[in-house]
Amino acid sequence: MEYLENIGRAAKSAATQRLSAHTRNTILLESAAALRENACAIIEANLRDVDEATQARMKESFIDRLTLDKRRINIMAEGLEAVATLDDPLGETSQMRSLPNGLMVGQRSVPLGVVCMIYEARPNVTADAYGLAFKSGNAVVLRGGKEALRSNLAIVTVLQDVLERNRLPRAMVQLITETSRDVTTALMKLNQYLDVLIPRGGEGLIRSVVENSTVPVIEAGAGNCHIFVDESADLEMAAAIVVNAKVQRPGVCNACEKLLVHRRLAEKFIPHICDALQENKVEIRGDEAVTSIMGRAVISAEQFDWSTEYLDYIIAIKVVDNISDAIAHIREYSTGHSETIVTESYGNAQRFLDEVDSAVVYVNASTRFTDGFEFGLGAEIGISTQKLHARGPMGLKALTSLKYVIYGSGQIRG
Repeated sequence: MEYLENIGRAAKSAATQRLSAHTRNTILLESAAALRENACAIIEANLRDVDEATQARMKESFIDRLTLDKRRINIMAEGLEAVATLDDPLGETSQMRSLPNGLMVGQRSVPLGVVCMIYEARPNVTADAYGLAFKSGNAVVLRGGKEALRSNLAIVTVLQDVLERNRLPRAMVQLITETSRDVTTALMKLNQYLDVLIPRGGEGLIRSVVENSTVPVIEAGAGNCHIFVDESADLEMAAAIVVNAKVQRPGVCNACEKLLVHRRLAEKFIPHICDALQENKVEIRGDEAVTSIMGRAVISAEQFDWSTEYLDYIIAIKVVDNISDAIAHIREYSTGHSETIVTESYGNAQRFLDEVDSAVVYVNASTRFTDGFEFGLGAEIGISTQKLHARGPMGLKALTSLKYVIYGSGQIRG
């Protein structure tokens, strides 16, 4: 497909640029300033996307992910500024050692090359992905959701204008504007130009990329996140954590989707947390124990609920007999993203940390903190739920690789 070939070729050429850390940081700061300066134009483009999504009766949580305002654009700019302050991830030589034959062998951090990202209707991701890719010396090709096309194009144009003013290729960041399924499928097979592909979105998108891509994939996986309220939990703390994790932004992957409650707390805690959630317009689906306590105030959970990432004002609640049952349930249904235990028991906290095999595991904190900015990474290109190369929020180091560097003095192999 000529359209993609041209984009891939330009990205591969742009990825050969080798800029000093000072230059990369300066351009990131200029990019942040440009986003603020062009906020009105970006918001105007975004309003057209939001209007279409509203007319199409998209979910409120979807509209929230799609919407930009001056505060969110400022957060995008702050993300670029934060990335500019981070240590340079490139050129560090480590593990240098001398072999018996006199060769000096070490490893040096280098860019991946061309990073491609396929993501859904979150235009803030456009700036985050560019900032991290640029700082780590990569070119980036972006394929955002068609519902955010105008917003993404406005943001990318601002970033490309900054590059051009600095006499750098606009192709260091490119947006796929043809959003048909055929183009996206062809993009997944552009091995000669793309070095890695990162899908970020719902379970369907991620599954499609993993099943169809011939380009190496880092999964920024779905978030069927759990909170377990242990028998020793401070119930006011637990309620605050659950409400924050579910309600603050229900349409994001680190929102809580499932609540597990120790049976000894059920009669006391479940009415309290259900009231607090329903005050925030959350639909509650409960197992038999929950429905026996709450009656018609909740919906009976079906089997599919335990494995579903809602990305909406919905939560499923289950009563468990003990921490062993909670861990077993999480092992069966978790997507490996983020899980929390609320407990005053040191032993149970440590056991939960040891035995729950997710990318991020918390004690007494909201799952909403699973975020590159919150973790001090400046921003993130996604949250990996796989175990190879990168896991959890992916910052600069996740977009670099290592190559061996060898210093010799004329050695030849006998």
